[in-house]
Amino acid sequence: MNRVLRLFAAVLLFAALPASATEYVAGKDYEVLDPPVRTANPAKIEVTELFWYGCGHCFIFEPLLDKWQRQLAADVVLARSPAIWHPTMELHARAYYTAKALGVLDKVHQELFDAMNVKQNKLAGEDAIAEIFVANGVDEQEFRKTFNSFGVASAVRQADARQRSYHSAGTPELVIEGKYRVTARTAGGHQGMLDVADHLIALERERRAKAGASDSAAASQ
Repeated sequence: MNRVLRLFAAVLLFAALPASATEYVAGKDYEVLDPPVRTANPAKIEVTELFWYGCGHCFIFEPLLDKWQRQLAADVVLARSPAIWHPTMELHARAYYTAKALGVLDKVHQELFDAMNVKQNKLAGEDAIAEIFVANGVDEQEFRKTFNSFGVASAVRQADARQRSYHSAGTPELVIEGKYRVTARTAGGHQGMLDVADHLIALERERRAKAGASDSAAASQ
């Protein structure tokens, strides 16, 4: 009887364990990018979210992503890259980088999501976007100057180039360390995207540890 109980307990324990590495397969659960895309900070494992403020799936994903971000280890950083497939989306990308440049992203990021997904505001022009910034304490002239600045335009061009290098097919998507692209379709949903991302972060962390050990061994010879 004790043997049966022990076996039953082992089965329950196995069921409670997190998904193993063998459960996530390249080409099935995520795509391997070839060639990889350069990341901004080689010292960190970079997770990039490709998003659009007008995307309902991104709006739903945002709270999950925010909660997940707050629990990231110190060696991981979350970056965001706005998707740009037509001129209106370029305006929204400008809004994102303007908020970053003015240091108000924490204030207006969710407001921009809410405007498009809750209030059905298409944010189809600079004036509509300006209203959100002004409502959050930004001087209108400062907004317009930054919105039309060379720096913001350059950031938008880089986002467009990055998206092309990712071979993006939609939003939201996650790209881990410029090497692996994860979508809700391949990962089985929004939470699945984060689970696969955790797995790929662990793989990258292990790869870096092995590379560091090899470098140390070579230096000691």
